[in-house]
Amino acid sequence: MTPAQAARWRGFRFAHLIESDGPGGAERMLASLAAELQAAGSENVVIAPAGGEGWLARELSGTGVQVELYRLDRPLSRTFASWLTDTLRRHRIALAHSHEFTMAVYGAWAARRAGAGHLFTMHGSRYYADRLQRRIALRLAALLSSSIVTVSHSLGRHLAHDLWIRPSRIVTIPNGVRPMPLLQSSLRDELRLGSTDQLLVAVGNLYPVKGHAHLLEALALLAPSFPRLHVAIAGRGELEEPLRARAGALQLSDRFHLLGLRSDIANVLSGADVFVLPSLSEGVPLALLEAMLAGRPVVASAVGEVPTVLDDGRAGVLVPAGDAAALASALAALLADPGRAERLGAAARARATDAYTFDAMMDGYLGLYSKALRNHPYNGRPESVGEGQRQALPDSRPPGKRALVR
Repeated sequence: MTPAQAARWRGFRFAHLIESDGPGGAERMLASLAAELQAAGSENVVIAPAGGEGWLARELSGTGVQVELYRLDRPLSRTFASWLTDTLRRHRIALAHSHEFTMAVYGAWAARRAGAGHLFTMHGSRYYADRLQRRIALRLAALLSSSIVTVSHSLGRHLAHDLWIRPSRIVTIPNGVRPMPLLQSSLRDELRLGSTDQLLVAVGNLYPVKGHAHLLEALALLAPSFPRLHVAIAGRGELEEPLRARAGALQLSDRFHLLGLRSDIANVLSGADVFVLPSLSEGVPLALLEAMLAGRPVVASAVGEVPTVLDDGRAGVLVPAGDAAALASALAALLADPGRAERLGAAARARATDAYTFDAMMDGYLGLYSKALRNHPYNGRPESVGEGQRQALPDSRPPGKRALVR
């Protein structure tokens, strides 16, 4: 954010609401957005579930962003709705930004009650569409919000259809990431790989939707022709033990590496010969964008917005989701042609740099924030605030006295 842009947001109070607390794409995007706004001089609070991993609080430590934790023990809770309204009032929030279904519904209602603006972002699949009550609730949230955001055009089209709203009401802002430094990776040494070993890397939590089981099956198909090929996956989740067991059954335990949750993603990506995204469903995955910015050649499932991100195959190889044989074939062709892999890596970096940077994402959201705040009684200038609106004034305490992450 430029100094001029930062000055525009100084003193505003923002809340960022989410229903999960782990190192997933939505949480990482929220943390980056809140930290950037905080650095610009605004006041930010993240409202996240208690009893989670505590990842958001750790990620935001030292940024000045506050974290409020809540408990929501059942889908419909008047107690939580009242707490959320009181929390927005107590922090004198001008604009609340909710993420995903539950917080979109509660956030829209609480923001209206608290006199704050509201918008929400939907990140993933159409899980909300399975039940009519959810669709109605999300439609009501949309009617109470200044903007409805999706991270992909395909999800935007589904959302308009599912909620019976005009497509023009939905804004698509793809996720964006900051450029990652090109490092001399230590991953290959960590895995004790030799100079002739080849390494496929995937980044994502170990859940069925991420398709890692299909990547393991592809490795089994490739193993006879590529005896020095390894797979490493950075992530954690419920499939860790089943994946290890399957690798053992396929006699691939020494070539299939589960790295767990990693904070050194740039280091992990720098060690890869090819980045693989075998997901069964996606929006605009941050891991894919990071791999592209790192210049890694990509083989990915043609799901969600992934074909658009990869420029319909010009910036990466696309394969059908859930098809281990097709995935193995695409990987074999790329592993056998280092020149093509290098060209695809360069195309991926150029594509991500052109269309999927953090700055581009930030500009999109700041435009929606400006729109939402035009109709808010507090426009960020203390002299424009009337006596009835004093609760929205920015904090006048010096920065050293403001509360940090708790």
